[in-house]
Amino acid sequence: MLQYTIVVEGMACSMCEAHVNDAIRKAFPVKKVTSSHSKGQTQILCENRLDEDTLRGAISATGYQVLSIQSAPYEKKGLFSFRK
Repeated sequence: MLQYTIVVEGMACSMCEAHVNDAIRKAFPVKKVTSSHSKGQTQILCENRLDEDTLRGAISATGYQVLSIQSAPYEKKGLFSFRK
């Protein structure tokens, strides 16, 4: 699993978050996507790498600007993850 953190400029409310989330879901088969207008970022969990140009295009088409994209391996943190 991969986790993407995208810094998005221009989100001002929960409807903005919904527009960004819907655009990402339409463009890619993701497991989870959440946005925060107060933090100015979107987080995506997915199985495969996402094409960053397509990702930028999908978000830009909704009227918001992508400032940066970071990806990292994602490991689910469970109740007993401290034992590893």
